Amino acid sequence: MYPVELTAPMTKDLTDFGFSSLTTPEEVDALLQEPHGTVLVMVNSVCGCAAANARPGVKLALHRSENRPDHLATVFAGVDREATEKAREYFLPYPPSSPAIALFKDGELVHFLERHQIEGRPASMIADNLMAAFARFC
Repeated sequence: MYPVELTAPMTKDLTDFGFSSLTTPEEVDALLQEPHGTVLVMVNSVCGCAAANARPGVKLALHRSENRPDHLATVFAGVDREATEKAREYFLPYPPSSPAIALFKDGELVHFLERHQIEGRPASMIADNLMAAFARFC
């Protein structure tokens, strides 16, 4: 577990932008069990090599896109351990990855970015990928 002093600003970076922070498995189930239109879930992470561009990439996509998901949520790997494990059940068949970004439409996983698709890429490239997914599914 990471100390909250370290992770709180990273969580706040997303919650200040409209993301709900899911901290329990029950909160994850409540959001993802029933179809709710479109839902974007970001697995937040301390990792500077990937998460440092994932958070700005997600925010840039949401800022630029005419089409946006109906709901935004985040779980924090290494902090909200049980909530993250529950979210990852919905991400199958993809293996655990952090950071990661999942887009659901009517309860079905329709787009997923794994760490290897985020790491080493600038925020603008991550945003372009997500904007294409938003245009298709939102």
